[in-house]
Amino acid sequence: MRPTSQITQALPHYPIIELIDHGFEIPQLGKNRRIWALLPHNYYDSNQDYPVLYLQDAQNLFADGAPFGSWSIDKHLMDLSASGTGDLIVIAIDHGGKERIQEYSPYHHRKFGEGQGKDYASFITETLKPYVDSHYRTKSHRIYTGIGGSSMGALISAYIGIVHPTHFSNLMIFSPSFWYSDEIYFDAFKYNYTLPMRMFIYAGEKETRFMSQHINQFKDAVTHGFFSSKLTTFNIVIDPNGQHQEKYWGDIFPAAVKWLFFSDHD
Repeated sequence: MRPTSQITQALPHYPIIELIDHGFEIPQLGKNRRIWALLPHNYYDSNQDYPVLYLQDAQNLFADGAPFGSWSIDKHLMDLSASGTGDLIVIAIDHGGKERIQEYSPYHHRKFGEGQGKDYASFITETLKPYVDSHYRTKSHRIYTGIGGSSMGALISAYIGIVHPTHFSNLMIFSPSFWYSDEIYFDAFKYNYTLPMRMFIYAGEKETRFMSQHINQFKDAVTHGFFSSKLTTFNIVIDPNGQHQEKYWGDIFPAAVKWLFFSDHD
């Protein structure tokens, strides 16, 4: 497969950044969306299969001049590869702009109305993941597949992970908007965790005074739920200086990738 659009940079180990489609169809929502693939630097010179991480809010992940700053995942992926930690494919999905909150919410909110997150989750699992697995050399098994995001992007990623555990086993949850609805705790409590799962959860103490409380409540719901088990492994990082900003999510990104994809958890 060769892309219609590609961003390259003459730096060793810098990822190949491909535009999968400027208007990838989301049939579940009747919309189209720009979606990117960040591939290992030597992807087209090898026959290797790679783990995959699906990330929300692509506009803030690697583009220079992003309105709220950037995670700079392109540079972090380059450093991870250069250090020998490992390579993976990142699928970056643009958010819906003014419709972002509704698309990333699987619940009803008295201010924002009915969420479209359940349909968005179906898009990820039923449309996008099969497309990626058929067009790229992926390790398609759930053990090698992750999903993540920040804020509302973290809320929908957590929801997708616990509701669709047969597709994803590695959750990257940064500063999650669990305040949006208590239903996330009920979903976390009632789903059957019969498959191993890893959750890397990050938050900053300078975000809101309730952030740590929300994260602990989510963890408790998972670990002591109706189908509680010891198959879910957590790595929770609370940064005393952390704020609700892309810089902090970008700074923690390499550690999260290492722990989720390239560390043993026996």
